[in-house]
Amino acid sequence: MGLEGNLIVGQSGGPTAVINASLAGVIEEAKKHSEIKELYGAVNGVEGLLKEEIADLRAESDEDISLLRNTPASALLTCRRKLTEDDYDRLLAIFRAHNIRYFLYIGGNDSADTTHKVGLLAKESGYEMRVMGVPKTVDNDLAYMDHTPGFGSVARFNALAMRDAGLDSLAMATSTPIKIIETMGRNAGWITASTALAREKPGDPPDLIYLPERTFDRDQFLSDVRKVLERGHGCTIAVCEGLRDADGNPVVASKSEIDTDAFGHRQLGGIGDYLAQFLMNSLNLKARADKAGTIQRVCGIAQSSVDVEEAYMAGAAAVRHACEGTSDQMVTLVRVSSNPYKCETGLAPLSAVANAERLVPDEFINEEGNDVTPAFIEYALPLIGGPLPKYARLKLERIPKLLSS
Repeated sequence: MGLEGNLIVGQSGGPTAVINASLAGVIEEAKKHSEIKELYGAVNGVEGLLKEEIADLRAESDEDISLLRNTPASALLTCRRKLTEDDYDRLLAIFRAHNIRYFLYIGGNDSADTTHKVGLLAKESGYEMRVMGVPKTVDNDLAYMDHTPGFGSVARFNALAMRDAGLDSLAMATSTPIKIIETMGRNAGWITASTALAREKPGDPPDLIYLPERTFDRDQFLSDVRKVLERGHGCTIAVCEGLRDADGNPVVASKSEIDTDAFGHRQLGGIGDYLAQFLMNSLNLKARADKAGTIQRVCGIAQSSVDVEEAYMAGAAAVRHACEGTSDQMVTLVRVSSNPYKCETGLAPLSAVANAERLVPDEFINEEGNDVTPAFIEYALPLIGGPLPKYARLKLERIPKLLSS
């Protein structure tokens, strides 16, 4: 018999299309272990937990728990709370009061840091408790793992969005030759890079892709766009909201304190409109920008089946490891092979995950800094859960003209 007591699980940070699949994995795996008595959910993450907002997850129906696999956003509700020393003491008191011996937190870097510090405090206080992190972030920037749950689905969304936007742009090329698609991404360009998965044949959109891993140069950008326009079919561009100038500053970012979160992250966004205006002024051509916003990270209709299964697998693995005595670790996803694609779970120290960021590597970005390489396509394609729906491609063979122009 392992450590007896109650388990509590919470969700933190931005929701994703598959974060609830991880929650389902935690719940259904926990029910298999007799040492886990009560099964709780922290409503609104640690922010709610500090107020003792605790839900009884055993009271939920089996049907609803099963439906979590395909339910987007955060069913337990979420938060962005940077904890103080007093907060940690309060959390430990709540854990003691409710006999919490297992604390699982589903989130990214900041959540890993929170979970690690909770585990340290419990250990220093002589309170036996096992803490585990379950990975989650659409940004795909967690270190020590091949990819993160959430990325495969947002990648599928953006591949679909880019393909459809590209068709729209092609259809309207004579009146609006330039289309810019803005995606999420603060420091890492994984989401923006995923728009390349829209391509079925050479020449398909996007024509250009710009990631924050490369310094953004407006003059070079303008030159790149001119070269594409010379082909006569318009230009479709993917840009990351986190693009930075030569000084390392965001090209566009909010200056309002209201738009700065508890961890000091300024709200980004607006780069698409900014660049569309820049191109219109420079080229005297019409340009438009599309921005999906937060819907891209939680769109249920774009869920990747691979993403769902791996998110569930990560949640279940966290429970198994905790019951076996593991603590202060983050579950990781490890690619065993690419062809055929196969993934397993591993472990990494929470403290290491919390203090590292995984950017798009050089081998995934082309030399010009305006596109991705075939290596990225090989990496990302298995994650989006199968091919995109097939579209028609009309030949549009012209008949002879009978009248003079």
